[in-house]
Amino acid sequence: MEANSACRCFLLCTVLSLTLQLTQCNVAYDNKALIINGQRRIILSGSIHYPRSTPKMWEGLIQKAKDGGLDAIDTYVFWNVHEPSPGNYNFEGRYDIVKFIKMVHKAGLYVHLRIGPYVCAEWNFGGFPVWLKYVPGISFRTDNEPFKLAMQKFTQKIVQMMKDEKLFESQGGPIILAQIENEYEPEREESGDAGHAYMTWAAKMAVELDTGVPWVMCKEDDAPDPVINTCNGFYCDYFSPNKPYKPTIWTEAWSGWFTDFGGPIYQRPVEDLAFAVARFIQKGGSFVNYYMYHGGTNFGRTAGGPFITTTYDYNAPIDEYGLIREPKYSHLKELHKAIKLCERVLLAADPNITHLGSYEQVHLFSSKSEDCAAFLANYNQKSSASVTFNNRQYILPPWSISILPDCKKVVFNTAQVGAKASQIQMLPTNVELLSWETFNEGLSSIDGDSTFTVVGLLEQLNVTRDTSDYLWYTTNVDIRSSESFLRGGRHPTLTVESRGHAMHAFINGRLSGSAFGTREERRFIFTGNVELHAGRNRISLLSIAVGLPNIGPHFETYKTGILGPVVLHGLDEGERDLSWQKWSYKVGLEGEAMKLISPNTIPTVNWIQGSLKANIKQPLTWYKAYLDEPKGDEPLALDMSSMRKGQVWVNGHSIGRYYTVSANGNCSGCSYSNTFRPAKCQFDCGHPTQQWYHVPRSWLNPTQNLLVVLEEIEGDASKISLLKRVVTND
Repeated sequence: MEANSACRCFLLCTVLSLTLQLTQCNVAYDNKALIINGQRRIILSGSIHYPRSTPKMWEGLIQKAKDGGLDAIDTYVFWNVHEPSPGNYNFEGRYDIVKFIKMVHKAGLYVHLRIGPYVCAEWNFGGFPVWLKYVPGISFRTDNEPFKLAMQKFTQKIVQMMKDEKLFESQGGPIILAQIENEYEPEREESGDAGHAYMTWAAKMAVELDTGVPWVMCKEDDAPDPVINTCNGFYCDYFSPNKPYKPTIWTEAWSGWFTDFGGPIYQRPVEDLAFAVARFIQKGGSFVNYYMYHGGTNFGRTAGGPFITTTYDYNAPIDEYGLIREPKYSHLKELHKAIKLCERVLLAADPNITHLGSYEQVHLFSSKSEDCAAFLANYNQKSSASVTFNNRQYILPPWSISILPDCKKVVFNTAQVGAKASQIQMLPTNVELLSWETFNEGLSSIDGDSTFTVVGLLEQLNVTRDTSDYLWYTTNVDIRSSESFLRGGRHPTLTVESRGHAMHAFINGRLSGSAFGTREERRFIFTGNVELHAGRNRISLLSIAVGLPNIGPHFETYKTGILGPVVLHGLDEGERDLSWQKWSYKVGLEGEAMKLISPNTIPTVNWIQGSLKANIKQPLTWYKAYLDEPKGDEPLALDMSSMRKGQVWVNGHSIGRYYTVSANGNCSGCSYSNTFRPAKCQFDCGHPTQQWYHVPRSWLNPTQNLLVVLEEIEGDASKISLLKRVVTND
């Protein structure tokens, strides 16, 4: 279809009006591409999530994306940070989405706004606010009136904000595309007719918001007209939209993969990523978005999972700290130049596909205006190939595509990388952490006014409402003086079944042991010997969340916490099930309630001064020190390798959760050729999954910056250091 006869004006058109000439639309589409102000465009985009960096970083990130050859920035909208309680909105600081989009516009780039409002994104609760779970009668992401009402209200709120600021392309702004829902197809299949009804409703609701730009649904093959269904994945050359008049859009070209505590670091070779993008373009794709182009940081408790790391680097072209990662950045930049040299003929012609050998193929594009472009592909995973095309001979490396914008000269090959790899150094700043002080949490606070007692074990999220990672479960156990173990027998053992995600067991105020789940095995069992005495004993279990689930059918129903059974073994009576005793509950830690993290809080505790080396390491210890900002402009990070598990703050800003558990995996090597999956390219096995934690410079004052660390188990805070990240490409 020609653009002027098949222009599909998004809001004013119906399926029956596809042949009408509707030039009044600013953003339309046909089978070839998005049509912006009357012109078909190949759009190269990259995901940068505004809450995963700071406003001071935004301009630099956006400019680097532009310099890397991108046309657009893609971002989700994160409902839970914008509406932390019903009707109370927050669009300040890192959550100032309007400011972010205006910066993108100022740089001359477009925006794809993925409203969702379910985002997944390895983000806490998939982006849903926790209060949504407690709306009466609600069921997430299905044909459920309470959910649809809340979802529609928030979606309308965001759309109206964009309209008020004139940010849609139809108003002269940068937003050319919007997304409703997110990767819904697996949930729709799970929900059956109710899922289909919800998906259809969501599409209709979005279209009726009258944005003047197209809407998409990713990974939703039956997205109804006029919504465009799109592809997410490591490869999308196999993908075709569900109607012949829709363009082929790749909303998530995965540049790497996320990490979880205890897992390895995943890296995707740029040769393969470039190969995947070139393969998509040669098959008729016209919109590619890298997920992520800059991954950033899961500050605070925004990481989901559970067990998603604080870093969300994603092996992206721009690293977590905002520095260019080579050779990924420059190699993709050269790919983008090559694609743009072919843009006119790619959008005017369909490819003529010819096989040049068993694994070799050419996609030839030629137009009436005598434009010509060719993509020469070698799908062999091991061997180079010599092919003849246009009476010329070309050598194709394995698993590669060569791009010829004039059908003669190769300007780019996906496997031939010119840029040198970045050399990363974490260098000392020589900033001394001054006047370390400690405060031990103790267990006295669990008897405070906010404690309550009920019979049985309660689900954690129902109690905490995610106001804290921590929930105390406490009960008493009476031991008779006649018990055999008191006369030199074996100590009893305690078993606790938890859906945690971590747990520390205290017996009569002393740490008896800890247990941890993983991202794959969230349910775990603690087993440990316990020292009990005759008379009344206190068992205190600290259950810890490490991010709420962000994916899965009706994940709002997933349970967290110590759900039992809790059993004492080795008593004269045999087993004693404690699950249905009276349990006392306390949300959070004493240090949280006293706001020890805030530099403006009047001290209400007696911090202990002195040498950390002389102190006995105790669980649940708060540490504080002061540091000055180092000179220079290099990004900064805390080296937390001497600690074990907890959280860290600077000047009241939460850097995030730290957990220095070693990475398990198969770090046996990595080849760019052959189909990529995360397990194929694993790194840093045997080292902490995350050692360094980003400290944004914009959070620092020139002097006297308050650093607060909560260590749950035991660590050596005296070895915490502030480093600067230096990247060279020599």
